[in-house]
Amino acid sequence: MSEYERIIQQDRRLVVLRMLAQDADYSHNEYILGEALRVYGHRISADLLRSELSWLAEQGLLVVEDVSGVLIAKLTRRGKDVAEGAVAVPGVKRPEPEA
Repeated sequence: MSEYERIIQQDRRLVVLRMLAQDADYSHNEYILGEALRVYGHRISADLLRSELSWLAEQGLLVVEDVSGVLIAKLTRRGKDVAEGAVAVPGVKRPEPEA
């Protein structure tokens, strides 16, 4: 994987975590997350999104549940910390400071 691809991948993972952190229930289905990624410049396949959700779950940053064939991702406390920049995880971009 090139450095450029690695940067894109890390940003994509951060976007997923930040989208979940903004939801009142800290969760979204894979279709909403796919749309949110497109808004932020990441047009990816459904297979790649599922792979990213699986990777984020393996890191303990979210939990994935299959509901009638649709994946639902729910942010963990650790995932929220990463989304806010309180914790750094290799493979996920660290958010920029707000100010």
